[in-house]
Amino acid sequence: MAENYDVIVLGSGPGGYVAAIRAAQLGLKTAIVERELLGGICLNWGCIPTKALLRSAEIYHYMQHAKDYGLVAKGIEADIEAVVKRSRGVAKQLNQGVTHLMKKNKIAVHFGTGSFKSANTLEVKGEKGTETLTAKHIIVATGARARDLPFAPADGKRVWTYRHAMTPSEMPKKLLVIGSGAIGIEFASFYNDMGAEVTVVEMLDRIVPVEDADVSAFLEKSLTKQGMTIKTGAALEELKVGANSVSAKIKGKDGKVESGEFSHVIVAIGIVPNTENIGLEKLVEMDRGFIQIDPYGRTKTKGVWAIGDCAPGPWLAHKASHEGVTAVEAIAQELGNKDVHPHPLDRSAIPGCTYCHPQIASVGMTEAKAKEAGYTIKAGTFPFIGNGKAIALGEAEGFVKTVFDAKTGELLGAHMVGAEVTEMIQGYTIGKVLETTEAELMNTIFPHPTISESMHESVLAAYGRAVHI
Repeated sequence: MAENYDVIVLGSGPGGYVAAIRAAQLGLKTAIVERELLGGICLNWGCIPTKALLRSAEIYHYMQHAKDYGLVAKGIEADIEAVVKRSRGVAKQLNQGVTHLMKKNKIAVHFGTGSFKSANTLEVKGEKGTETLTAKHIIVATGARARDLPFAPADGKRVWTYRHAMTPSEMPKKLLVIGSGAIGIEFASFYNDMGAEVTVVEMLDRIVPVEDADVSAFLEKSLTKQGMTIKTGAALEELKVGANSVSAKIKGKDGKVESGEFSHVIVAIGIVPNTENIGLEKLVEMDRGFIQIDPYGRTKTKGVWAIGDCAPGPWLAHKASHEGVTAVEAIAQELGNKDVHPHPLDRSAIPGCTYCHPQIASVGMTEAKAKEAGYTIKAGTFPFIGNGKAIALGEAEGFVKTVFDAKTGELLGAHMVGAEVTEMIQGYTIGKVLETTEAELMNTIFPHPTISESMHESVLAAYGRAVHI
């Protein structure tokens, strides 16, 4: 006999489990179907454990530069096994936290692989055999996986995806990273800080290509100074995997092909949505496998919704969580709840963060995109070298850039590179949601001494009023 729910969420990542909790809060009978671990890729194999790895690398970096702070540290070594163990411990702790939240909110958890039999029916094959679940609404939150190179699929030994790179069996000596998006650059930064010789190959003309061009240029210069080899406008022509090494042929922007030997390769060339073989073909429209939705998460079939990495980008955990809440509140409204008022997703106010060293963060339009959109702009940049707190911390590398509509003063975008910018970007994100102009930001009192004062000075600089430079 089928178990009946108001809402079933297929997948328990940062979109899925947040959607389930919000549904339970709204009094809806809710279930989650999960084939692996509660918390999904982000919590178990992505956002959180990678930050634990990067924190270890950051501490190691500071220890190696202790003398810069008037300190003495000798015999500094990195234990990759212990670093990975700590990272896995962090992931386990948070996985247990999500398990607790499911029990606290009385959300039924069905472990197994779910597939649609109709718009309102899921068949789940798992630890209890085959179960049939029905619901008035089903939210697809199945996420995505790393894209393989067609001519050299990941084997976990020499060719890695992010998942292999998080639990390495050995420390790479000479590492090739293919792709310079957030995942590629974060792992390049981690392994470079841990002592590997790192080469990054990017097909486009600059690294982290979704970021503002000034940020890309600054980051490339910084990473090169740290010892990385960066190849932009370059294409991987060939990859041959041996027992103990990988040989690569890389075509540079000048057309010349260079050969190189590497101990390991990390492939970070994008993602593939997990939308095949689960009965969606007749229920939803897809574009390259990504489920097409409206700003509330609705698909073309009533009662079927989609959120997170299986839907259009940006493919970020916080965007998935926000979509989950929006979709559930829209469902509750459809089911008669008059106290919820869901807001459509505003993609222009989704911040992006990359936790390399130095960090980068942004929200809204780049300067180039704003000009392409027809805006007359005012842009201001303030370097960390003019900020007292940054200098005191020994973190004077970086800058903040803001972009405004010259006619209305609307904040169009903000872009940062440097220490702790992933924490600061939320100030501008709130500003965008509140539809702020330069006037409110100029008249805001920023605490001193903080790196966040660079945000204020950047706004002032856009209007020729910067004080400290």
